[in-house]
Amino acid sequence: MGPTLDIGGVVIIGGGGHAKVVIESLRASGQTVAAIVDADPTPRAVLGVPVVGDDAKLAELKGRGLSKLFVAIGDNRLRQVLGRKGRDMGFSLVNAIHPSAVISPTATIGEGVAIMAGVAINADSRVGDLAIVNTGAVVDHDCVLGAACHLGPASALAGTVTMGERAFLGVGARAIPGVSIGTDTIVGAGGVVARDLPDGVLAIGVPAKIKGDRR
Repeated sequence: MGPTLDIGGVVIIGGGGHAKVVIESLRASGQTVAAIVDADPTPRAVLGVPVVGDDAKLAELKGRGLSKLFVAIGDNRLRQVLGRKGRDMGFSLVNAIHPSAVISPTATIGEGVAIMAGVAINADSRVGDLAIVNTGAVVDHDCVLGAACHLGPASALAGTVTMGERAFLGVGARAIPGVSIGTDTIVGAGGVVARDLPDGVLAIGVPAKIKGDRR
């Protein structure tokens, strides 16, 4: 049966560095973390949380009464796939929101979302399921963040920016008001999005220019 686990605690998929930040955010918000499943099932602990196997272990954990899940995987597409798998198995996707984040009461936050320390999310913005808003990122008013997208640390969206599903803004990247960033598009670290970007491209620089097609 394995170790005794806190039935009310969260099961985390992923045992890397991102999981460490998620664990600390969950604990800071008063939640407990019961167990980790990881692609590397080697028995170990991550910040004191036991790694109990790979994701094949999820069914057993659900059968033992654990019902809360968080997917702490940086890869956007894989995070979305695993989140859907967990939901289909009957897990509830919880949010990991650090208490230092400032979130407007009119903002809408999906399920399975990571909102790290120092984040600001302003009026009437919407954050989709399984998104990551990383440390110190800013989301101004009326933005729409698609499912499983990722705002890197210290990145910023001005008002009315739209990000498609699984889009990624690197560390310190910026987007000016009203632009659209396509599904699966990556903006490199420090880039400034000054015009709409289509789906599935890599854009870098100031202003961000398309340098490759990811499709």
